[in-house]
Amino acid sequence: MKTVIQLKELSKMGYTTDVARSLAINIISRHCKHETKEDVVNVLKNIQEQPQTWLQNETWSKLAEYFCPEPDDETFQVYALKHQNDAAPLKVYGGKHIDTNAKQQMATALALPVALQGALMPDAHGGYGLPIGGVLATNNAVIPYAVGVDIGCRMSLSIFSENEKYVKRYAYQIKEALRDHTHFGMEGSLDYRNEHEVLDRSIFQQTELLRTLQGKAARQLGTSGSGNHFVEFGAIELYENNILQLPAGNYLALLSHSGSRGLGAAVAMYYTQLAMDVCKLPSEAKNLAWLDMNSEAGQEYWMSMTLAGDYAKASHDCIHANLAKALGLQALAKVENHHNFAWRETLQDGREAIVHRKGATPAHKGDAGIIPGSMTSPGYLVSGKGVDAALNSASHGAGRAMSRKKAKESFTNSALKKMLADYGVCLIGGSIEEAPGAYKDIDTIMSAQTELVDVHGKFMPAIVRMNKE
Repeated sequence: MKTVIQLKELSKMGYTTDVARSLAINIISRHCKHETKEDVVNVLKNIQEQPQTWLQNETWSKLAEYFCPEPDDETFQVYALKHQNDAAPLKVYGGKHIDTNAKQQMATALALPVALQGALMPDAHGGYGLPIGGVLATNNAVIPYAVGVDIGCRMSLSIFSENEKYVKRYAYQIKEALRDHTHFGMEGSLDYRNEHEVLDRSIFQQTELLRTLQGKAARQLGTSGSGNHFVEFGAIELYENNILQLPAGNYLALLSHSGSRGLGAAVAMYYTQLAMDVCKLPSEAKNLAWLDMNSEAGQEYWMSMTLAGDYAKASHDCIHANLAKALGLQALAKVENHHNFAWRETLQDGREAIVHRKGATPAHKGDAGIIPGSMTSPGYLVSGKGVDAALNSASHGAGRAMSRKKAKESFTNSALKKMLADYGVCLIGGSIEEAPGAYKDIDTIMSAQTELVDVHGKFMPAIVRMNKE
């Protein structure tokens, strides 16, 4: 039975022009014979709100192109890569734990004409453009794919006044709170709307792209993505003379990991394409196309990236506040840090640079951060030592030891359940793609970066909420 959507229904969804309605109806009639009306409506709404993420879709690309903001007409420039002998300097930490693909991607990044310095963290593995765990300083240029698609992806740790026994005593209440006050995955939202000042910022009105994303940002505030994003309760042991200046001992803690959701993804995809249009590079480096910080596009991206980072923080703030309120908990301290972002910083030699940390934790001297392991291994509360050769950075986690595809081929649900039971961990949602065995050993990674961070505490997960893939 064919899916039928009336013209007036399309108009209500924002398809107010004849061109938009004609494109939609033609695609539906040709390609959606076996789709439910609900699924098609969801796709149509998503395309209108986030057209950039559908530009590569074989079925819907023409409709996505119609809704995309038109980039300013700019001339493009062709760049060659530097010879290996002239490439920017690189410092690698824990090189024996890093795959060849990640090292090659980093070498390509260091050959960019704008590259000034690089560092590779011990949890590094291959990504798009810059490897995950790669840090790159550039000269007056920002590379959207060196920031990453999930702009502002970050960690947030709340430490409460209760002790570690709270998790066992109130396990049922914690599970119910996690089910009621967290949401994971691409679609859907919480049963209620969160409020935060970030949604009212005038920046949303400063570009056509941001205007189209404000509604989705409001719906997704306080929710998490898929993949390795999580919200989990557990116990943290704080060491003597810790950076938080709390008494040493065991505390209840809440740790979350997620980013800027659809807002950040749309910004990343739009400006990556724009960068590729104006900055032509050899094929092996095309995903490292940059925007000049003096250009209008560069300034727009920086403004949008900053908003996405603030939005990611706001989402974590909502998650932590909602869960604390539901459980009657009082936070004693909070530690948080981005690991997919770019900052203006000064290098050791005095040069001003744009420092991209894609899957890397800022570790300037005295910076507090949290480096997680897996759902059955510890995470660590750290402070940075401010090592210039590492571009003041550290790992953002244990890092993947195998791809999600390989993990699905290597593990079973029953084996995952047994492992979780052995470690006393309760998992709500989740999948074998995120099985602990898919990750490197966190203690091995921490041993490889002792010169980058000091450890102030150890967090162990107990009740973990993730997306069910």
